[in-house]
Amino acid sequence: MTKNLTTINQFIDKSIGEWKSIRSTHTLAFQEFENSTSKIYIKHINTKNKKVTDIFKNYKLILNLKSIAISIKWQSTSDWEDDDISEGDETILIFLPNDENSGIVLRNKGYTESFISSSNYFVDEQNNLHIKTFYKSTVSEERISFLSTHIRSRFSTIRNLENDSVIQTSHTSEIRNLSSLKD
Repeated sequence: MTKNLTTINQFIDKSIGEWKSIRSTHTLAFQEFENSTSKIYIKHINTKNKKVTDIFKNYKLILNLKSIAISIKWQSTSDWEDDDISEGDETILIFLPNDENSGIVLRNKGYTESFISSSNYFVDEQNNLHIKTFYKSTVSEERISFLSTHIRSRFSTIRNLENDSVIQTSHTSEIRNLSSLKD
C-alpha cells in the first residue's frame, strides 16, 4: 500500500494557528550559539489583500488564483544580548503550486538576507516540507516536520554560495497553543 503524500494545502492548513517556538541557532564561523523563544502566528490571508498583490507586482507577476497566501508574525526574545529585548516582524509567503506537492514560494522579504526572495518547495514522502532559497551570497535550506498534530520541528542550514561552507544551523521546536484554537 502506498502512503498518500500530504499536499501543500493540507500542510499549510495544519500549520495555521498560534505556536510557541524554542530555537537554538549555531553560527559555526564564530562558534557562537543563540537560544530564543517566540510566539508565532500563522494565518491564511486573502490573495486579494494589498500585501499579497504588492508582492505579485514586485515580482512583475499577474495574480495567480491558485496561489495560497499566509502571514507569519512573530514576537521573539533571545539570549544573544544581555538585555531581554523582544523583537517582532511579519513575513508574507505566497505558495504557487506546480502540482499538489511542489512549487515556488514568493516572499515579501528573505529569511537569510532581507530582500524579496523566492524559494522552491516540495513535500516529501514522509510529509516534510522542504524550502530552498538562493540569495546573493547564501543558500538557505529548511525542513519542517509535524511530529504530532500540535508539534512541529524545523531544521535549517545556511551555506555560503561561493564555497558551499555551512555558516549556520538551527533547530526549532514549535508547540501549538491549544487555547488559540477555535471550536
